[in-house]
Amino acid sequence: MIQPGISARVPDLAREHKSAFSWQPSRSLLASIRAYQRNCGSRNPLQILVRTFAVLRHRFWSVVTGADIPINTRIGGGLLLPHPSGVVIHPDVEIGPNCLIFQQVTIGSCNDGVPRIGGHVDIGAGAKILGPIAIGDHARIGANAVVLRDIPHGKTAVGIPAVIIHA
Repeated sequence: MIQPGISARVPDLAREHKSAFSWQPSRSLLASIRAYQRNCGSRNPLQILVRTFAVLRHRFWSVVTGADIPINTRIGGGLLLPHPSGVVIHPDVEIGPNCLIFQQVTIGSCNDGVPRIGGHVDIGAGAKILGPIAIGDHARIGANAVVLRDIPHGKTAVGIPAVIIHA
């Protein structure tokens, strides 16, 4: 069942918002990634300084959270990482807007490509998404599932290897 009000196309940046001095490591990690990507292509000395500071922030928050999310990963807005420990994401992966990723998730490549995650995809704890596959919008991946095939729009995948269930 698709939750009404959560878009698979329009990012809800309020999901990533944090107060200036609040202790929210996952949101701080995402903020450092966003700051780096905003200032990535500029040669302006001030923006180079901001970009360098963003890299240092990213390294700090990567250690604090225990997450391996490269600073140049293409992540749509509104990503939620409630418990970011152990999250590993390949640098070439594309993640759509308004996704939810729990702890110990691996999104990576086999030898021939990387996954593309659609918008508003919920990925349960410990799930592994591997290879050149596509996860459709509003899909759900169960905890500890090993996804090796495409998951269509709005479907739920569970198991090892993951199969689509009709729920």
